[in-house]
Amino acid sequence: MTTRIALLLSLALVSVTFAQAPEDRSAAIKEALAKNQAALRQYTWVETTTISLKGEVKKKEQKQCSYGPDGKVQKVPIPGQAAQQQAQEKGGGRRGGRLKQAIVENKVEELKEYMEQAAALVHQYVPPDPQKIQQAQQAGNVAVQPAGGVTTLNIKSYLKPGDSLALGFDPAAKAMRSYAVQSYVEKPKDDDLNLTVKFNSLPDGTTYPETVVLDVTAKKVLVNITNSGYKKTTP
Repeated sequence: MTTRIALLLSLALVSVTFAQAPEDRSAAIKEALAKNQAALRQYTWVETTTISLKGEVKKKEQKQCSYGPDGKVQKVPIPGQAAQQQAQEKGGGRRGGRLKQAIVENKVEELKEYMEQAAALVHQYVPPDPQKIQQAQQAGNVAVQPAGGVTTLNIKSYLKPGDSLALGFDPAAKAMRSYAVQSYVEKPKDDDLNLTVKFNSLPDGTTYPETVVLDVTAKKVLVNITNSGYKKTTP
């Protein structure tokens, strides 16, 4: 009888341990993300954003980025970018004729706000926010899936109702390995989007989103963001 009770207690303990493991892994990931985010605040970098419509580049700009005292990213346009963009647009107009240029300009103006909205959405998903992950977990929208040395957090309704985020994290290296989002700009199904991120590491081990690609297939809008030139700020 005593042996049976001990066995039942052991099984119960194992059950509790396995039940808590996903939460422990999730907590470790959130802690690592927060530390990595704090490390990134020591850097400045250049963000290059390219917005394309139907395979044709409609806007390209570069900004010098850094974190402000409030913890938010501050962006300053790099001088000369606006003039260069205007020159490219004029050059394209001469090749296609004035009528074609006018049609293109009208179409771009109609979609300009939408494209800007799509580009802004990237920064609401990247980098991942530990607080939003915590909120999703409290709502029961986080599932933990360990496999092959990588722990994946599958998160539902991370930013918008019905969206999904899959964050692959390497516990040993304490670094993100994959990051994919399925969401929408304004309406589900009408303008669904896929967002993928390629990560890289700085010399001190800090992970950063090197390339971010947002594809709104239905609208044929593609946003490509590249972060480069990371430099530590002077203390």
